[in-house]
Amino acid sequence: MSSRVISPRHVTFLHYAHSPSRGQPPSRGRAVRRRVGGGPANMSALGAVEAAGTGGAALFRPLSAEDGEQQPAEIESLCMNCYRNGVTRLLLTRIPFFKEIIVSSFTCESCSWSNTEIQSAGRIQEQGVRCALAVASRQDMNREIVKTDCATIRIPELDFEIPAFSQKGVLTTIEGIIDRAVMGLEQDQPVRRATDKEVASKIDDFISKLKQLKEVHSPFTFIIDDPSGNSFVENPHAPQKDEALVVTYYKRTPQQAAMLGLEEEELDEKPADSAEDLRNEVLQFNTNCPECNAPANTNMKLVQIPHFKEVIIMATNCDSCGHRTNEVKSGGAIEPQGTRITFRITDPSDMTRDILKSETCSVEIPELEFELGMGALGGKFTTLEGLLKDIKDLVERNPFTLGDSSTPSKTEKLQEFIGRLQEIIEGKTKAVFIMDDPAGNSYLQNVYAPEEDPELQVERYERTFEQNEDLGLNDMKTEGYETAPTSGR
Repeated sequence: MSSRVISPRHVTFLHYAHSPSRGQPPSRGRAVRRRVGGGPANMSALGAVEAAGTGGAALFRPLSAEDGEQQPAEIESLCMNCYRNGVTRLLLTRIPFFKEIIVSSFTCESCSWSNTEIQSAGRIQEQGVRCALAVASRQDMNREIVKTDCATIRIPELDFEIPAFSQKGVLTTIEGIIDRAVMGLEQDQPVRRATDKEVASKIDDFISKLKQLKEVHSPFTFIIDDPSGNSFVENPHAPQKDEALVVTYYKRTPQQAAMLGLEEEELDEKPADSAEDLRNEVLQFNTNCPECNAPANTNMKLVQIPHFKEVIIMATNCDSCGHRTNEVKSGGAIEPQGTRITFRITDPSDMTRDILKSETCSVEIPELEFELGMGALGGKFTTLEGLLKDIKDLVERNPFTLGDSSTPSKTEKLQEFIGRLQEIIEGKTKAVFIMDDPAGNSYLQNVYAPEEDPELQVERYERTFEQNEDLGLNDMKTEGYETAPTSGR
């Protein structure tokens, strides 16, 4: 593959210094900013690739052997082993069914030192994610894991933790994570045995416990906590719910946002009399396309749904790649009771009903033994057909179900599920569609309104303690705080 060469006079490159001792680079290098040549000093490595010219094409192109225009960029940079000049090659590409990545490879002809890294170039998600898996068999050790740089891994039974930014991002298995941890602990053991035998003995004992985990003689809990929301644990039972895996989405703390380099947005308070203007105005703000990362515009509008409530609809349209997406946020408060909507699909015309699915709503189709948990697909304001097609696309795009990682038996099972779901979409099969929203902010159109719909049943129920905990209501005090004693006045 030919390469583009970027003149060092126009590049400032941020290179990570790795120690070559014992043939293993450390988990995290110190950043060294070096300006090469006499050109401008404000261009990053990513900017250098852009400066090399993409011919109007997307910056991140799908990895393909037939794409002759996809070439790595070469940047002259400093070798941290011999402190002479080496060459760093950067390739910006997109892995199918996954996300954008930056593949970097450094080689030094003077000392033969080399280093290769893969860094995520995807967007930081709106919420962090915490995946807790109860490992009970050897088969669970083979579950595939996507771990980013900023993810923390814990095994409470051993009081074991891999801190954030202590390892590079990897695509591996649970067994692979444990093997890397064992390898890291064993790396300096010869030196410890010579200098501090007691510490070395304790580490040997702990290493043996980690190795015993791989045999799964007793169940243990594997937790991955990623504030960026880009880590993932495979669900081998998809699209059915995995009882052993609990995935929780949460709002980042200010400390976690600072760790990711995010700054909290300061929202200016609007006057009370401007609320009516917002209902008649479409607000627009700049953002980046979630597909090609090109600049795009997002439109936001406050909409009143008949016989329901106000919602906020946000739509993004990218002029570069044509990608379109929409998201719905509730414009009101959390309802006093949860809502469970049961709808019997009996006619193809039912697919045209409007539907509002909030972020806290789960979806269930008993005929398919299918359940979509809270947080999946986000908020949606679409039709019933549109939501079912989004569910179908979600299953088809999962690389661990129908991608190269899938097994033939799993692929056959998923293809059968997709076929049965398509029959429901086309109106060939009757089914029951259930929406359960503890916040009470979801809605399915009643075409007979204000009369009752014979195929639609809406139930109100009292939330459980766990549901209130997920919504953050248990620690929220809304009564009696005005009469709290004010000492010192």
